[in-house]
Amino acid sequence: MISGTFNMGMGDKLDAAKSKAFPAGSFVVALAKVNHFGFAKQPAIVEVSAIGPFAMTYVNPADDPTKSASK
Repeated sequence: MISGTFNMGMGDKLDAAKSKAFPAGSFVVALAKVNHFGFAKQPAIVEVSAIGPFAMTYVNPADDPTKSASK
């Protein structure tokens, strides 16, 4: 985390009660093919780094902002 606080948790649905807050300076490892979620309550800068092909797959395709009806 570059700045702010970012919350992450594991599972198919966002459940704030099952998330952990990561402040600036911390890091999180989210394994491939393990469903996880993240959110920020205030502005935050998050750096994402990956090796190999990188893709985001949404459990619920309707949540994918690149597939919004406004396009």
